[in-house]
Amino acid sequence: MDESVLKLIDAALAEDVGSGDVTSLYFVPEEARVRAFVVARDEGVLAGGEVAREVFHRVAPGLEVELLLKDGVRLGKGARVMEVRGAARSVLTAERTALNFLQRMCGVATLTRQYVDRIQGARARILDTRKTTPGWRLLEKSAVVAGGGTNHRMGLYDRAMVKDNHLVTKTDLVQLQESIRRLKRERPGIEVELEADTLKQVRDFLGLDGVDYILLDNMEPSELREAVEMRGKKGVPRLEASGGVTLETVAAIAASGVDFVSVGAITHSAVSLDLALDFVESDP
Repeated sequence: MDESVLKLIDAALAEDVGSGDVTSLYFVPEEARVRAFVVARDEGVLAGGEVAREVFHRVAPGLEVELLLKDGVRLGKGARVMEVRGAARSVLTAERTALNFLQRMCGVATLTRQYVDRIQGARARILDTRKTTPGWRLLEKSAVVAGGGTNHRMGLYDRAMVKDNHLVTKTDLVQLQESIRRLKRERPGIEVELEADTLKQVRDFLGLDGVDYILLDNMEPSELREAVEMRGKKGVPRLEASGGVTLETVAAIAASGVDFVSVGAITHSAVSLDLALDFVESDP
Protein backbone atom coordinates (compact mmCIF):
# COMPACT_ATOMS: atom_id res chain seq x y z
CA MET A 1 0.00 0.00 0.00
CA ASP A 2 1.31 3.44 -0.93
CA GLU A 3 3.05 5.24 1.92
CA SER A 4 0.81 8.30 1.46
CA VAL A 5 -2.26 6.12 2.06
CA LEU A 6 -0.75 4.66 5.23
CA LYS A 7 -0.05 8.17 6.49
CA LEU A 8 -3.63 9.17 5.71
CA ILE A 9 -4.94 6.18 7.66
CA ASP A 10 -2.71 7.04 10.61
CA ALA A 11 -3.87 10.66 10.53
CA ALA A 12 -7.52 9.57 10.44
CA LEU A 13 -7.03 7.26 13.42
CA ALA A 14 -5.15 9.94 15.35
CA GLU A 15 -8.02 12.36 14.68
CA ASP A 16 -10.63 9.89 15.92
CA VAL A 17 -8.88 7.99 18.70
CA GLY A 18 -6.72 10.77 20.11
CA SER A 19 -5.49 9.81 23.59
CA GLY A 20 -7.66 6.68 23.67
CA ASP A 21 -11.12 5.20 23.08
CA VAL A 22 -12.55 5.93 26.52
CA THR A 23 -15.89 4.26 25.78
CA SER A 24 -14.31 0.91 24.95
CA LEU A 25 -11.73 1.18 27.73
CA TYR A 26 -14.34 1.72 30.44
CA PHE A 27 -17.37 -0.14 29.15
CA VAL A 28 -16.00 -3.17 27.25
CA PRO A 29 -14.20 -5.97 29.10
CA GLU A 30 -10.58 -6.35 28.06
CA GLU A 31 -10.99 -10.08 27.49
CA ALA A 32 -14.11 -9.77 25.32
CA ARG A 33 -13.81 -11.10 21.78
CA VAL A 34 -16.24 -10.53 18.91
CA ARG A 35 -17.10 -11.52 15.39
CA ALA A 36 -18.53 -8.88 13.06
CA PHE A 37 -19.38 -8.30 9.41
CA VAL A 38 -19.27 -5.13 7.33
CA VAL A 39 -22.65 -5.15 5.60
CA ALA A 40 -24.07 -3.05 2.76
CA ARG A 41 -27.26 -1.25 3.74
CA ASP A 42 -27.86 -0.17 0.16
CA GLU A 43 -26.97 -1.21 -3.38
CA GLY A 44 -23.68 -0.03 -4.80
CA VAL A 45 -20.18 -0.95 -5.94
CA LEU A 46 -17.40 -2.05 -3.61
CA ALA A 47 -14.15 -0.10 -3.35
CA GLY A 48 -11.65 0.31 -0.54
CA GLY A 49 -11.66 -3.15 0.97
CA GLU A 50 -7.89 -3.27 1.39
CA VAL A 51 -7.86 0.20 2.95
CA ALA A 52 -10.52 -0.74 5.49
CA ARG A 53 -8.64 -3.91 6.38
CA GLU A 54 -5.47 -1.88 6.90
CA VAL A 55 -7.33 0.39 9.34
CA PHE A 56 -8.23 -2.59 11.53
CA HIS A 57 -4.65 -3.88 11.38
CA ARG A 58 -3.19 -0.45 12.24
CA VAL A 59 -5.30 -0.48 15.40
CA ALA A 60 -4.47 -4.09 16.26
CA PRO A 61 -2.31 -6.29 14.00
CA GLY A 62 -3.74 -9.38 15.68
CA LEU A 63 -7.28 -8.83 14.39
CA GLU A 64 -8.44 -11.39 11.84
CA VAL A 65 -9.84 -9.52 8.85
CA GLU A 66 -11.14 -11.36 5.78
CA LEU A 67 -12.29 -9.62 2.62
CA LEU A 68 -15.31 -11.54 1.38
CA LEU A 69 -15.71 -9.62 -1.90
CA LYS A 70 -13.34 -7.89 -4.32
CA ASP A 71 -13.33 -4.23 -5.28
CA GLY A 72 -15.51 -3.60 -8.32
CA VAL A 73 -18.21 -6.07 -7.32
CA ARG A 74 -21.80 -4.83 -7.35
CA LEU A 75 -23.33 -4.96 -3.88
CA GLY A 76 -26.91 -5.79 -3.06
CA LYS A 77 -28.61 -4.75 0.15
CA GLY A 78 -27.40 -6.99 2.94
CA ALA A 79 -24.23 -8.11 1.15
CA ARG A 80 -21.41 -9.04 3.52
CA VAL A 81 -18.22 -7.30 2.49
CA MET A 82 -15.76 -8.15 5.24
CA GLU A 83 -15.49 -10.31 8.36
CA VAL A 84 -13.58 -9.17 11.46
CA ARG A 85 -12.68 -11.31 14.49
CA GLY A 86 -10.75 -10.42 17.59
CA ALA A 87 -10.62 -8.23 20.66
CA ALA A 88 -13.85 -6.28 21.01
CA ARG A 89 -12.07 -3.10 22.14
CA SER A 90 -9.87 -3.05 19.03
CA VAL A 91 -12.74 -3.75 16.64
CA LEU A 92 -14.84 -0.98 18.17
CA THR A 93 -11.96 1.49 18.10
CA ALA A 94 -11.28 0.87 14.41
CA GLU A 95 -14.92 0.61 13.33
CA ARG A 96 -15.77 4.21 12.42
CA THR A 97 -12.51 5.06 10.67
CA ALA A 98 -12.62 1.85 8.62
CA LEU A 99 -16.22 2.54 7.61
CA ASN A 100 -15.46 6.16 6.77
CA PHE A 101 -12.83 5.10 4.24
CA LEU A 102 -14.95 2.28 2.87
CA GLN A 103 -18.18 4.28 2.57
CA ARG A 104 -16.49 7.17 0.76
CA MET A 105 -14.67 4.95 -1.70
CA CYS A 106 -17.76 2.85 -2.37
CA GLY A 107 -19.70 6.04 -3.01
CA VAL A 108 -17.21 7.14 -5.69
CA ALA A 109 -17.20 3.68 -7.29
CA THR A 110 -20.99 3.52 -7.26
CA LEU A 111 -21.48 6.88 -8.96
CA THR A 112 -18.75 6.07 -11.48
CA ARG A 113 -20.50 2.83 -12.40
CA GLN A 114 -23.75 4.73 -12.98
CA TYR A 115 -22.00 6.93 -15.54
CA VAL A 116 -20.28 3.93 -17.13
CA ASP A 117 -23.59 2.10 -17.41
CA ARG A 118 -25.21 5.10 -19.13
CA ILE A 119 -22.74 4.99 -22.04
CA GLN A 120 -22.73 1.27 -22.73
CA GLY A 121 -22.20 0.68 -26.44
CA ALA A 122 -20.31 3.92 -27.04
CA ARG A 123 -16.57 3.98 -27.69
CA ALA A 124 -16.00 6.63 -25.04
CA ARG A 125 -14.60 5.98 -21.60
CA ILE A 126 -15.45 7.84 -18.41
CA LEU A 127 -12.54 9.83 -16.97
CA ASP A 128 -12.07 11.32 -13.55
CA THR A 129 -10.51 14.75 -12.89
CA ARG A 130 -8.34 16.47 -10.27
CA LYS A 131 -11.48 17.56 -8.42
CA THR A 132 -10.69 15.25 -5.54
CA THR A 133 -10.65 15.55 -1.76
CA PRO A 134 -7.21 16.90 -0.72
CA GLY A 135 -5.04 14.00 0.41
CA TRP A 136 -7.50 11.42 -0.95
CA ARG A 137 -6.56 11.49 -4.63
CA LEU A 138 -5.01 8.02 -4.81
CA LEU A 139 -7.95 6.50 -2.98
CA GLU A 140 -10.67 8.28 -4.94
CA LYS A 141 -9.00 7.54 -8.25
CA SER A 142 -8.65 3.87 -7.32
CA ALA A 143 -12.37 3.89 -6.51
CA VAL A 144 -13.07 5.32 -9.98
CA VAL A 145 -11.26 2.34 -11.50
CA ALA A 146 -13.25 -0.05 -9.29
CA GLY A 147 -16.39 1.57 -10.70
CA GLY A 148 -15.29 0.93 -14.27
CA GLY A 149 -13.90 4.40 -14.98
CA THR A 150 -10.47 5.48 -16.21
CA ASN A 151 -7.97 7.74 -14.50
CA HIS A 152 -7.00 11.05 -16.11
CA ARG A 153 -3.69 12.58 -15.05
CA MET A 154 -2.77 12.13 -11.42
CA GLY A 155 -1.50 15.67 -10.95
CA LEU A 156 0.22 18.62 -12.56
CA TYR A 157 3.38 16.59 -13.16
CA ASP A 158 2.27 13.72 -15.42
CA ARG A 159 0.50 15.52 -18.28
CA ALA A 160 0.59 19.05 -19.68
CA MET A 161 -2.99 20.28 -19.87
CA VAL A 162 -3.09 23.72 -21.47
CA LYS A 163 -6.38 25.42 -20.60
CA ASP A 164 -7.73 28.86 -21.44
CA ASN A 165 -6.15 30.42 -18.35
CA HIS A 166 -2.73 29.21 -19.49
CA LEU A 167 -3.24 30.86 -22.87
CA VAL A 168 -4.15 34.31 -21.55
CA THR A 169 -0.71 35.65 -22.41
CA LYS A 170 0.14 33.18 -25.20
CA THR A 171 -2.49 32.90 -27.92
CA ASP A 172 -0.14 32.82 -30.90
CA LEU A 173 -0.10 29.36 -32.52
CA VAL A 174 3.57 29.68 -33.43
CA GLN A 175 4.50 30.27 -29.79
CA LEU A 176 2.19 27.45 -28.70
CA GLN A 177 3.86 25.06 -31.16
CA GLU A 178 7.30 26.01 -29.88
CA SER A 179 6.22 25.38 -26.27
CA ILE A 180 4.93 21.92 -27.22
CA ARG A 181 8.16 21.05 -29.01
CA ARG A 182 10.27 22.25 -26.09
CA LEU A 183 8.25 20.18 -23.63
CA LYS A 184 8.51 17.07 -25.80
CA ARG A 185 12.24 17.63 -26.14
CA GLU A 186 12.95 18.27 -22.46
CA ARG A 187 10.31 16.00 -20.92
CA PRO A 188 9.99 12.99 -23.25
CA GLY A 189 6.99 10.86 -22.39
CA ILE A 190 4.85 13.72 -21.09
CA GLU A 191 1.65 13.99 -23.12
CA VAL A 192 0.07 17.29 -24.15
CA GLU A 193 -3.61 18.20 -23.98
CA LEU A 194 -5.05 21.48 -25.26
CA GLU A 195 -8.42 22.88 -24.23
CA ALA A 196 -10.67 24.13 -27.03
CA ASP A 197 -13.72 26.28 -26.35
CA THR A 198 -14.68 26.64 -30.01
CA LEU A 199 -14.56 24.60 -33.19
CA LYS A 200 -12.15 27.16 -34.65
CA GLN A 201 -9.72 26.34 -31.87
CA VAL A 202 -10.18 22.63 -32.59
CA ARG A 203 -9.27 23.25 -36.24
CA ASP A 204 -6.22 25.29 -35.22
CA PHE A 205 -5.03 22.72 -32.70
CA LEU A 206 -5.40 19.87 -35.21
CA GLY A 207 -2.76 21.64 -37.28
CA LEU A 208 -0.15 21.51 -34.51
CA ASP A 209 2.43 18.75 -34.01
CA GLY A 210 2.77 16.89 -30.73
CA VAL A 211 -0.80 17.33 -29.48
CA ASP A 212 -1.98 14.09 -27.87
CA TYR A 213 -5.45 15.20 -26.69
CA ILE A 214 -7.88 18.02 -27.33
CA LEU A 215 -10.33 18.81 -24.56
CA LEU A 216 -13.67 19.94 -25.95
CA ASP A 217 -14.99 22.22 -23.25
CA ASN A 218 -18.74 22.73 -22.76
CA MET A 219 -19.65 21.89 -26.34
CA GLU A 220 -23.06 20.70 -27.50
CA PRO A 221 -23.31 17.14 -28.90
CA SER A 222 -23.65 18.57 -32.41
CA GLU A 223 -20.38 20.48 -31.96
CA LEU A 224 -18.70 17.40 -30.53
CA ARG A 225 -19.73 15.40 -33.60
CA GLU A 226 -18.30 18.09 -35.85
CA ALA A 227 -15.03 18.01 -33.93
CA VAL A 228 -14.87 14.23 -34.35
CA GLU A 229 -15.43 14.66 -38.10
CA MET A 230 -12.68 17.29 -38.26
CA ARG A 231 -10.28 14.93 -36.54
CA GLY A 232 -11.10 12.20 -39.05
CA LYS A 233 -10.52 8.47 -38.91
CA LYS A 234 -6.86 8.65 -37.91
CA GLY A 235 -7.94 8.77 -34.27
CA VAL A 236 -5.31 11.27 -33.09
CA PRO A 237 -5.28 13.47 -31.22
CA ARG A 238 -7.81 11.84 -28.95
CA LEU A 239 -10.84 13.90 -28.07
CA GLU A 240 -12.16 14.46 -24.54
CA ALA A 241 -15.54 16.04 -23.84
CA SER A 242 -15.82 17.95 -20.58
CA GLY A 243 -17.92 20.48 -18.74
CA GLY A 244 -21.17 20.10 -16.82
CA VAL A 245 -21.62 16.42 -17.64
CA THR A 246 -24.53 14.79 -15.80
CA LEU A 247 -26.17 11.38 -15.77
CA GLU A 248 -28.89 12.87 -17.96
CA THR A 249 -26.51 14.23 -20.62
CA VAL A 250 -23.62 11.77 -20.65
CA ALA A 251 -25.17 9.30 -23.13
CA ALA A 252 -25.71 11.96 -25.80
CA ILE A 253 -22.19 13.28 -25.25
CA ALA A 254 -20.63 9.83 -25.58
CA ALA A 255 -22.71 9.08 -28.69
CA SER A 256 -20.96 11.95 -30.49
CA GLY A 257 -17.94 9.72 -31.07
CA VAL A 258 -15.47 11.30 -28.62
CA ASP A 259 -12.87 9.07 -26.99
CA PHE A 260 -13.38 10.23 -23.42
CA VAL A 261 -15.91 12.00 -21.25
CA SER A 262 -14.45 13.56 -18.10
CA VAL A 263 -16.76 13.91 -15.12
CA GLY A 264 -15.74 15.87 -12.04
CA ALA A 265 -18.92 14.83 -10.25
CA ILE A 266 -17.81 11.23 -9.77
CA THR A 267 -15.35 12.41 -7.14
CA HIS A 268 -16.54 15.82 -5.93
CA SER A 269 -20.24 14.94 -5.65
CA ALA A 270 -20.32 11.24 -4.81
CA VAL A 271 -22.51 10.29 -1.84
CA SER A 272 -21.05 7.80 0.61
CA LEU A 273 -22.58 4.35 0.43
CA ASP A 274 -24.44 3.21 3.55
CA LEU A 275 -22.41 0.46 5.25
CA ALA A 276 -22.44 -0.83 8.81
CA LEU A 277 -20.53 -3.17 11.08
CA ASP A 278 -22.91 -5.82 12.41
CA PHE A 279 -21.85 -7.96 15.38
CA VAL A 280 -22.95 -11.60 15.53
CA GLU A 281 -23.04 -13.97 18.46
CA SER A 282 -22.48 -17.20 16.54
CA ASP A 283 -21.90 -18.60 13.09
CA PRO A 284 -24.85 -18.08 10.71
